[in-house]
Amino acid sequence: MRLSRVFILAACWGLLGSASVHAQTWGSVTGTVTDSVAGEPLPGITVLVQGTDFGTATTADGDYRLELPTGRYALRFSAIGFATHVDSVTVTDGATRLDVTLAATVLEMDELMVTEGQAQRPGVYEVDPADVQNMPTPFKDGFRALKTMPGVATNSELTQQYSVRGGGYNENLVFINGFEIFFPFRPRQGEQEGMGLLNPALASDITFYTGGFPPEYGGKLSSALDVQYAQPGGEGAGEKPLSGSVDLSTLDASAHLQSSALGGDLGWALGMRRAQPGRFFGTQDLKGDYSPRFTDVQGTVEYRVSDRVSVEALGIWADNTFELEPEERTTYFGVISLDPERPSDFKALQASLSGARTDGYTTTFGGVRLRTELSDRLTLEHDVAHFSTGETESFDIQSDRRVCQVDPTQGANPANCFLRGESSVTRFADNVVNVRRRTARGRYELDLGRQTLKGGWHLRDLRFDDQLEEKTIIQGTDQGTLDPVRIRVDSLTDQSVFNEQQFGAHLQDAVDVLPTQGRLTVTGGLRADYFSFNDEWTVSPRLSTRFGVTDRLTLTGAWGIYHQKPTYRELRGSLEGATSIEETLNRDIESQRSVQYVLGGEYFFPEQRLYLRAEAYYKDLDNLISYTIEDVRVNYSGENDTYGYTYGLDLQVRGELVPGLESWFNYSYLVARERFTEGALGSYTNRLRDARQGRLPRPADQRHTFSAFVQDYVPGDESWKVHMRLLYGSGLPYTPTNPGPEVADGVQTRVPADRMSGRLPSYRRVDVGATKRIEVVRNGIGGPVHLELTLEVLNLFDMDNTVDYSWTRGFERVPKRLTPRTLNARLHLTF
Repeated sequence: MRLSRVFILAACWGLLGSASVHAQTWGSVTGTVTDSVAGEPLPGITVLVQGTDFGTATTADGDYRLELPTGRYALRFSAIGFATHVDSVTVTDGATRLDVTLAATVLEMDELMVTEGQAQRPGVYEVDPADVQNMPTPFKDGFRALKTMPGVATNSELTQQYSVRGGGYNENLVFINGFEIFFPFRPRQGEQEGMGLLNPALASDITFYTGGFPPEYGGKLSSALDVQYAQPGGEGAGEKPLSGSVDLSTLDASAHLQSSALGGDLGWALGMRRAQPGRFFGTQDLKGDYSPRFTDVQGTVEYRVSDRVSVEALGIWADNTFELEPEERTTYFGVISLDPERPSDFKALQASLSGARTDGYTTTFGGVRLRTELSDRLTLEHDVAHFSTGETESFDIQSDRRVCQVDPTQGANPANCFLRGESSVTRFADNVVNVRRRTARGRYELDLGRQTLKGGWHLRDLRFDDQLEEKTIIQGTDQGTLDPVRIRVDSLTDQSVFNEQQFGAHLQDAVDVLPTQGRLTVTGGLRADYFSFNDEWTVSPRLSTRFGVTDRLTLTGAWGIYHQKPTYRELRGSLEGATSIEETLNRDIESQRSVQYVLGGEYFFPEQRLYLRAEAYYKDLDNLISYTIEDVRVNYSGENDTYGYTYGLDLQVRGELVPGLESWFNYSYLVARERFTEGALGSYTNRLRDARQGRLPRPADQRHTFSAFVQDYVPGDESWKVHMRLLYGSGLPYTPTNPGPEVADGVQTRVPADRMSGRLPSYRRVDVGATKRIEVVRNGIGGPVHLELTLEVLNLFDMDNTVDYSWTRGFERVPKRLTPRTLNARLHLTF
């Protein structure tokens, strides 16, 4: 604990002033915390002064001791599996004793009367929405916080998309209040995506399945994210006063409100966000007039019609606009040598740009659910949902580029350039895609005490309207005649309408097996899905188990088959060489399949208040649709042309290094390989010649990742807190570009080199923040009003990170770098 505190405080030294400590009379509070049933002492119970982060934890004998200034306090006793208890105590200048008993909580339904929560299932991690708010990130959209979870690839701070255990960006399910939502379909780079649809200010629970998730969630290959927004109303809740928050920073602003009425029968929550991060994007090599405007409004309401019938609705409207008038770009690359016998090979790409680009994403979602409790044991849910998004992409940009040999000792000046080559490229696009998804669903649950049966179905109508008009023009010089040459490449104008239906059904049974309640739970299930596009049925059996060896050690395991129905992006495939969109649609394509094996364990160290968790997994993959990634754009082949495997190990240490503040450290090892089918090899060029001899890395084959989120307070003044996020990811594979076999009209043609034969540099990033908490009003509308003032340093050590490469006419790779060090100030008001 002391080591972590020293490390954080050193990182944040420039953010904080000295904290004063006032002399006053102190006393001590001691006591023992025991189980209310057996009377046994409870180790590892967190003891906090209510409303602060100051506290301790009980020893192996259940004892605790606190040193406090004299006065009256409320102490909060809490631990996983026990009901939180708050008791008051008056501290004198001597010793005061306060003994406490805690009652075990019994969680029914999903946990099947087991005292442990979701996090002790295989591949499941709980994310505290408060940690998402505290984490120093450019945007508080929730998705970026997942990059500190085990098994999640780390390679860009700009994108909201994520890769889990070697999977692609399109292999993740996301649910908000049980309704499925989706990511943008058409972004080329992370800056264009806007804010993710997850608003952490509204969230009460975030559960992240990194693998082995049950049939009720669906069939994608990698992960499922289940987010529950707060519902202030409900049975027995009573009317709750108005509460909420306001958040302002140099990059974004947000506000949320929630309350209940009609005796608690009507509960509602509303959140609004606005981001204009032009200053943040403008720190990159590409300079220009950045005008991003990201806005969304989300609301949820629940009305309890009677004791057994309730209606719930969720609405989301998001408008994300990214505008850019590029002006210039200077990117340095190459090697600087300090050896006089080995000269430096240091270059600069200098580009003058003209034109503009505008990208827009307007998303609308609405869902309504009817929940009926026919009895204390049987619950029915029926809902309908509408999701639509209109995405536009418009740009007409000319880039005049030259590559210079640079003397690294002469600095940046126009004379420091020995010209190596120059070219001009014009890129034009006016593309529109409109996507609509309408879903009807039913879910049913029967609670039989030590057995829970779940079943359900869904019917979905899909519509994609895709309009493409894009071209690329390269201007160069004929190498023989020196005459100017103008060539149009990648030209396509077309429109396609895609309208299909999907159907799915699932059944699962969770059983508490042993006589000792909660010791061994087994969940089995079956899922069937149909897709009209390729007239395909898939069947997916799944099985998971949890075994409590002791009070401290828990073992988990899962096995299952996962089918991912192809959506429009996989179906369309690559447009290279095509004359129309329609000819790229493959009606014979099959769902991608993954057979997953997960085995894990978790051990609790009560005296240190730490959990050690380890999970090993293996995925047998077939019917894969190969793809490549350019920045964040995923380009699919549109064919079931590969098969392969993924295996790895995720390790996590998580707990309260400081009482009341949870921190964690993760390390993941991953191997993701694929091999092209014999049929596919015949249609590819020499870039796949190594595929006949062995398996190639998959695009998300990030071998090593390390992430951490650490929280601490300043000794002597617990109103100051500091937070640090660390990210490391080894280089992702990519396919280089090589000269083609011929020169066409004076311009050298290009072909891909050996597939996935290159590796990007490692991704490294440290973000820190310091927060001062002030009580503004003790008795506000619904309680005390607090103000938090935060200063964040994003990319503290100003590390260069590369997300992609572009290529010069001389086939030299030029890195596209991410954001440098940035300061961000934030104000957070809660009431």
